[in-house]
Amino acid sequence: MYYVYVIANQKQVYVGYTNDLRRRFSEHNSKENEGWTKRDDAWKLVYYEAYNAKQDAQERERKLKQRGRAKTLLKARISRSLNEVRKVLDDGTLGISGG
Repeated sequence: MYYVYVIANQKQVYVGYTNDLRRRFSEHNSKENEGWTKRDDAWKLVYYEAYNAKQDAQERERKLKQRGRAKTLLKARISRSLNEVRKVLDDGTLGISGG
């Protein structure tokens, strides 16, 4: 399985792909790897997608890194999701209907 992921901190957003999401996320926060994610504060995973094929994950990462429609649509999707979470937290409900 391959993953395209979006991590963020107070200053930056980063898009990448990996075959081990937990390991890669840990690497970003450990500051051991070279690269621009090393120099910033703690990263939070804000979004990911799973793919069976490495080529599909690489293609999706490439499209998201481009300044274009795919990136705009992903930002809107994440924003809607975060707004729903905030609404649930503000309401104090989990949106689960009992039977």
